[in-house]
Amino acid sequence: METCVEPVAQTLLGMGQIDVGDANLRESKLTRPSLQLGDWIGGLGRQAQEDFLVAIEPIVKNTCWRDEADTQVCAQRVAACAEVTDATIELHGDLGAGKTTWVRHLLRALGVSGRIKSPTYGVVEPHEGQWQGRPLPIWHFDFYRLDDPQEWVEAGLRDVFVQAGLKLVEWPDKAGAQRPVADLALHIQCDEAGQRQVRAEALGARGRALLEAL
Repeated sequence: METCVEPVAQTLLGMGQIDVGDANLRESKLTRPSLQLGDWIGGLGRQAQEDFLVAIEPIVKNTCWRDEADTQVCAQRVAACAEVTDATIELHGDLGAGKTTWVRHLLRALGVSGRIKSPTYGVVEPHEGQWQGRPLPIWHFDFYRLDDPQEWVEAGLRDVFVQAGLKLVEWPDKAGAQRPVADLALHIQCDEAGQRQVRAEALGARGRALLEAL
């Protein structure tokens, strides 16, 4: 499994975020850069600057899953990370890219037993996993069959994202701009050799911890 991390941009002069809704949901907008905020960032220590930038600027890692064993190992590493217990992870990719396969390996690593169904028709499948002996609620979403981005909101699924637990979302773009901000997004493509080329994007401290586990 080969990986490559792209560096975080070091020059983001004063781009701030104004939240107008729940902090976990995409109900915010970015302001224009301001000299005052840029000066404030410059006055922070190096680690504080990096923590601030990663909160609004994704860190990217490129990796390759050569076979299903690689896919399983990646899922197991993420499952061992404490931040997974309250994370939102998006999975992007065409049909057959391997999104559901990775999710199933992750659920198994988190103690989910029995048959793991795809939520394509039901939109969401709840699971009860475990992390270090403690119960872990997990929701597996699949928005592939949504015709209107408003459907998932009208179905009350928005409320799930403000609850504690792991949320896994396939076909997140079908939910539109109102969908929650993901901590980690996996963009999966199957190449001519049958290997999965994965571009992982992490946002915020939780996402960065998950990215490091990949």
